[in-house]
Amino acid sequence: MIGSRTQGGTPLQETTTIDAPLDAPAPRTVPQHIMRFFGRGDGDVARVVILLLLVAVIGIVAPNFLTKASWLALSQTATVVAMLAIGQTFVIITGGIDLSVGAVMACSAVIGAVFMRDMFAAGMPDTAAILIGLVVMLVAGSVAGLLNGLVITLFKITPFIVTLGMLSVATGTMNLITGGIEVVGLPPALGTIGNTPLGGWITVPVLVTAAAAVIAALVLSRTRFGMRSYAIGSNSGAARRAGISVNGHLIRIYVLSGLLAGLAGFLLTSRFVNANPMAAQGMELLSIAAAVIGGASLMGGRGSIVGTLVGALIMSALQIGLIIAGVQSFWQSIAIGIITVAAVLGDQLRIKYSGERA
Repeated sequence: MIGSRTQGGTPLQETTTIDAPLDAPAPRTVPQHIMRFFGRGDGDVARVVILLLLVAVIGIVAPNFLTKASWLALSQTATVVAMLAIGQTFVIITGGIDLSVGAVMACSAVIGAVFMRDMFAAGMPDTAAILIGLVVMLVAGSVAGLLNGLVITLFKITPFIVTLGMLSVATGTMNLITGGIEVVGLPPALGTIGNTPLGGWITVPVLVTAAAAVIAALVLSRTRFGMRSYAIGSNSGAARRAGISVNGHLIRIYVLSGLLAGLAGFLLTSRFVNANPMAAQGMELLSIAAAVIGGASLMGGRGSIVGTLVGALIMSALQIGLIIAGVQSFWQSIAIGIITVAAVLGDQLRIKYSGERA
């Protein structure tokens, strides 16, 4: 705007500049709108849609999949995968990985089952023998996680190598204990705990897994423990300068992963009323796949329990669906590998087109 005033009879001109309005943001394109919709909840909406589509497709190919019996099998399978994946999610968020969760689960189950079997055979009541077996499994899993954490933090060895070594140690230990055969002769009440549907649809292992997931989600999102996990995964150096005891926190994370592996071992033992050394095969891959499909970044600093649960359901639905459809088990491994890579690729594309920051 240009105005005028006088000084000593001489007209003066002055110019007042009005700030130009800021440029309006460019309107989002249709792909960006779609990606933002599916990206809600850090991509959980997209994952739920994928799960529903997967269930629908399998239901069309194999109608027996949409039955009560299939739901019970799916939920029972998903409990073990989900329990391992919850611990795996904490580890991945801090920038690590735990390749030993499957072997630690099986080893803990075998050790606890041996205690359970011997005490039951000596005349101890079912309930007492089961409780002691459960405690032994939790302690065995926690000790394995503690060893992982100590070696990783004290000797600065990458989690990949340390947990791979623990996988071998746990596998060898349980084979030494059992001679490679399953542990049987467990209290019959154990099978009642693991297989009796409450209300016809929900078993005790499903309830235990749901409770563990709720607690883990609250810890991760509402406590300092969760915030420190994200901080360490995002930038461990900055977290250390901020006063966080990085080594101590990582040790607690691996103990938590081992503890949940021990609990998963108990759930698996209660389902089959035995402890099978072969039960761990491929479980570490399933737990990692569930966490990654659920949105956890292998670079650290990102992930959620809700996403991991959806990821575990996707993996379990795929497993059960392929079995019911009569597909060879070899194809299951191929499908799991392809889906894991596709999930990471899809998440990257979603972030790119939605304008979010990775």
